[in-house]
Amino acid sequence: MGYSEHTNTTATAAAAEPSPSAVSPTSSSSPPSSPPSPPVILSPCAACKILRRRCVEKCVLAPYFPPTEPLKFTIAHRVFGASNIIKLLQELPEAQRADAVNSMVYEANARLRDPVYGCAGAICQLQNQISELQAELAKAQAEILNMQCQNANLFELISKQLAAEHQQPQTLPSVHENSMFFFDESILGVAWEPLWT
Repeated sequence: MGYSEHTNTTATAAAAEPSPSAVSPTSSSSPPSSPPSPPVILSPCAACKILRRRCVEKCVLAPYFPPTEPLKFTIAHRVFGASNIIKLLQELPEAQRADAVNSMVYEANARLRDPVYGCAGAICQLQNQISELQAELAKAQAEILNMQCQNANLFELISKQLAAEHQQPQTLPSVHENSMFFFDESILGVAWEPLWT
């Protein structure tokens, strides 16, 4: 009985071991298969992490609140609430959902900074700045226009003076006016005598 058991175990071991011809690369008929790739484990979106619920495959919040940006959903959730965010996104077409999420996050940030006015306070402040800058711009434009008018008047005055100078006749000085070039006998006190007689 011990002998038959020994022969059975050696036969099964020999059948389990591959033969040297099967191991050689030249005689193998099929290439070795690549190891199976590990399954991709998707982490839940930031919204489902914060709400502590299971993130389903077609989660409405997953495309807009990735797991790398948990603060984005925290801010929006604190102001609007998760149910309101989900309801709003479900009512909108997919093309407008990203803009809606960005608007909600911006409004939530503004509401946390200014709980009374929120975005309206920021808009009002920006409108006041625009009004002040427009007033400064109008003042600067008025000063530029005034300087241009002054320059035009000055240029016109200079042009008139130059034209008046060109229109006056230029006369040569008369002989009587240039009397300094002639000697007066009365000044010298002697009469001129001719050099030859």
